[in-house]
Amino acid sequence: MKIQERTGAGAGRSAAPAQPSVGDRLPTPPRERKPALAALAVLLILVGALGATMLVLQVGDRVEVVKVTRDIQQGESVTSDDVTSALVAADDSINYVKWNQLSALKNLKARTTIYKDTVVMGQMFGEEGGVAAGKSTVGLSLKAGQYPTGLQRGDTVAAYRVSADSGAGNSNSGSSSSAAGNSVIVDQAQVTYVPDAKSSGDELVSSTNLAVTLTVDSDKAADLAQAASNGEVALVLVSGKSGN
Repeated sequence: MKIQERTGAGAGRSAAPAQPSVGDRLPTPPRERKPALAALAVLLILVGALGATMLVLQVGDRVEVVKVTRDIQQGESVTSDDVTSALVAADDSINYVKWNQLSALKNLKARTTIYKDTVVMGQMFGEEGGVAAGKSTVGLSLKAGQYPTGLQRGDTVAAYRVSADSGAGNSNSGSSSSAAGNSVIVDQAQVTYVPDAKSSGDELVSSTNLAVTLTVDSDKAADLAQAASNGEVALVLVSGKSGN
């Protein structure tokens, strides 16, 4: 009897439901995936990488060109002192003058006034610079005292008739008498050429004379040339170049 009761009691206990162990985790719901956000993140990474690549390519694709460092007047040629090099983005549609073409550029003349800090284009220069309508250029040979110290290309000057030494003015009495009442030949003339201070002495007419080219109104050119041939011209600085 006792054995059976124990057996029955043991059978009753074994029929009770098993309890989960303390270490087991409860099941969790699956994570919600967002493929659209993942695709957007990948796209942004690709766009950023492409942009960085384009910037690197643009920085590397540059050319060295000529830029003027002072105003270049119409009909004037450049020298090494008038230019510097500059890096610009390469563009086949723009006719840049490359830095390695500077030697050829020096043999050409400006078609119009080219202002300081301008990047030079091929069409700005030509074999013949030309003179603006109504203007003429006159060359002068001046002695010390007939021109202001520090005269530079681009300066504006007035040209005065002065008495020539040794009675030279008497050789052209008509011209001298007509100018007696008015000593001003040209009230405003632009210096388009004067030897640079660093240039060699080959540009000087003599050890004391300075070669200067002026651009004046055409109706004043004859009087100025005549006075210059008699050594009767003196220049007075009216205003310097802009930026001086």
